[in-house]
Amino acid sequence: MARYSGPVCRLCRREGAKLYLKGDRCYTGKCAIDKRGYAPGQHGQGRKKTSEYGIQLREKQKTRRIYGILETQFRNYFAKAERQKGITGENLLRLLERRLDNVVYRMGFAGSRAEARQMVRNGHFTVNGNKVNIPSFLTRVGNVIEVREKSRDNNRIVELVEQAARKTPPAWLEVSADQFSGKVVAIPSREEIDVPVVEHLIVELYSR
Repeated sequence: MARYSGPVCRLCRREGAKLYLKGDRCYTGKCAIDKRGYAPGQHGQGRKKTSEYGIQLREKQKTRRIYGILETQFRNYFAKAERQKGITGENLLRLLERRLDNVVYRMGFAGSRAEARQMVRNGHFTVNGNKVNIPSFLTRVGNVIEVREKSRDNNRIVELVEQAARKTPPAWLEVSADQFSGKVVAIPSREEIDVPVVEHLIVELYSR
């Protein structure tokens, strides 16, 4: 299955919630949810009955779209979360948060997760001094993520890092904008993961 490459605002409208797929634009009046808060398509404004399965499916799709994960990848994350100790739904979200592209986004060094994914693929970041261009790379506590020396003159990166210096990062990350770097200092708790997801619905879906 190929990655979706159409208008991402349609995805937010389909889920009926802001997924913050376009960065700062989502906080302005240009947001599609604010303008047209109904599902896209000819029958988007029609009344639909949603089954229990449908509610669970939408929650899973919403989570996939927030993090930009394909279905097979998502199933693999879920299987890994099931094998870990603790609550499966929370384990799943922690795994997704630890992806390198998400960490770069959380540090403020990218305007959206999609942009972070592209920047990682283009080799703009290192982990513990080693170049990593795999967006799904799972970071660990103690990992130091830095912008590569060769990329520190990139106008877009400079702009983003300057903006990051004025923001407060999540408690599980330390960011040194002046050093173009950040560090994973803890595994995020559920309270520190601010995604609009009801994770137990995903667990129920895969437990069918």
